[in-house]
Amino acid sequence: SHSGVKLLLHGLCSNTTVKSLDLKGNNLRTMGAEALGKLLRQNKSILSLTLEWNSLGMWEEGFSFFCQGLAVNNFLQRLDLRNNQINHQGAGELAVALTKNASLQELDLRWNNIGLLGGRALLNCLRRNKTLKRLELAGNNVPGDILKAVEQALDHNQDREAILSEAQNQVYILSKEVLNLKDEKNKQFLDFMDTVDKQKEEKVKSERMSAAQVSQLQEALDEQHSIINSLKAKLQMTEAALALSEQKVHNLGELLNAMKQEQTSVAECHFRELQQQKQESADREGKLLHDLSAASQKNLLLRNQVDELERKCKVQQDQLFQVKQDLANTTAELKLRAVQAEERLEMEKRRFKQSLEDMESLRVKEVDHMTQHIEASERSMQDRIQRLETIRISLEEELSQVKAAALAERGQAEEELIKARSQARLEEQQRLEHLKEKLRLMTESRDEAQNCCLKQKEMVAEAQARAKHLSLNADGLRRRLEELQQELNSKEEEKVTEVNKVKVELQEQIGHLEAERTAQDGLREKIAALERQLKALSNNHREALLDKEGEISLLLEKLRMKEAEISRVREEEAQRTSFLQNALMAYVQGPPFGTQSSRK
Repeated sequence: SHSGVKLLLHGLCSNTTVKSLDLKGNNLRTMGAEALGKLLRQNKSILSLTLEWNSLGMWEEGFSFFCQGLAVNNFLQRLDLRNNQINHQGAGELAVALTKNASLQELDLRWNNIGLLGGRALLNCLRRNKTLKRLELAGNNVPGDILKAVEQALDHNQDREAILSEAQNQVYILSKEVLNLKDEKNKQFLDFMDTVDKQKEEKVKSERMSAAQVSQLQEALDEQHSIINSLKAKLQMTEAALALSEQKVHNLGELLNAMKQEQTSVAECHFRELQQQKQESADREGKLLHDLSAASQKNLLLRNQVDELERKCKVQQDQLFQVKQDLANTTAELKLRAVQAEERLEMEKRRFKQSLEDMESLRVKEVDHMTQHIEASERSMQDRIQRLETIRISLEEELSQVKAAALAERGQAEEELIKARSQARLEEQQRLEHLKEKLRLMTESRDEAQNCCLKQKEMVAEAQARAKHLSLNADGLRRRLEELQQELNSKEEEKVTEVNKVKVELQEQIGHLEAERTAQDGLREKIAALERQLKALSNNHREALLDKEGEISLLLEKLRMKEAEISRVREEEAQRTSFLQNALMAYVQGPPFGTQSSRK
């Protein structure tokens, strides 16, 4: 009842657990619409609301209150308003609500009465609403150009949301990288300050213990030789790591090329499949047209047979004109039977709509009943005339009904064929545009990946150049150490100062080498991040391919459904033709009785 629905909606105003609400076919009126508006104002948990078959558009005040609640709501994401008798005024109020709403993503308005003005109002509201992704307007008498404009606006909203999500992801990734770089720089600065402090302490100690260091200079030089050898080993390790990174970059390039080839092959396969589907649909349309032409020829044959039956009926009417005096007593019974026949025909129409098999059984029973009447009419002249008259009247009515039904069904079949063709063409165009857009996005992502690889190659080249520079510096250090050894042999007094200078320079070189090592570690981490990005791209491509395969399976399922409908129409046509043939045979078997009566 309406009070129960109202109490339910009032109770849900403060509910925080219900996510989806289905009130389909509850005949909500003004009070129910106002309660829905209050629910939308106060509830913060319902994400999906279904209000199909409730005739909300008939109550303008209640629907306006409902639209006000929708304008304030910021949590509802899906709204179903099919078959609610919404006119262009209700569509205008709904458009005003959508300009203020910022959460609704799907709106279903099929099978209402929005019209041209309502379609324009909804189109204008989409210029301000940027969150609505799906809007269904089928069966609303909205012109095709407005529907196309609405679809373009919805596509623009979807593209805008996708771009915003990508930008947010990129900003999040960049912020993470910036924070990581800041942390690395802070660590490097702290390490540098620690090394500076240590160097200062060592310098103080070296000034205090200069005399002891002179005696241990040879050992220090040996240690420096060992350090240089370790540095050489480290340089060899870095060169090996760089070679591995170059190999990885080369492998990544080969993977990118393989992905390009796979993308081109997949696009070609999809294009071929679409062409095959177009060819199959064209062949099926030709078959349907051929079947329609055959059905029209059968209808012409049936019309000719009907004309012949009409001529025979005229002959029988001429014969019956001679015995009209005898029929005066039976007119009352004929009228009563005509009324009964009309009632039976109305019942048969209703049963025909319900099921074809019941209709056939009733017609078979009527044919049996007529044959029984014909057998009974052999006993007397009056019974024969009455039975022939009833059979003629019933056959004429049935033939007229069959003609009307055949014409109506043929018109419906032609309309369904036209709708199916237009829908299939629109779906194929939309899918082609969607595939083109996906290919464009895939090419853009591929170009970005190539640019990243080129940048990584440049960074690797710079690291190689730095490594070469370090090797040259190491050779210079070796020569410098030899010179220092010669100077130590000649001048022992100058050894102390030169050794201190060499230590300072070596420490600086070690600091530079450590900085280069940290830079190489950063490069390795970036290469690993690029590998992860490539894996994510490959996963995305695979998901896109799976989506395309799902769309193709849906198309095949729709084609199977259309073929089943066409086969059902053919079976119905065959059943109708068999029924007409049985009726005509029963009618044709009647004239011998008329000839016997004329002879008598």
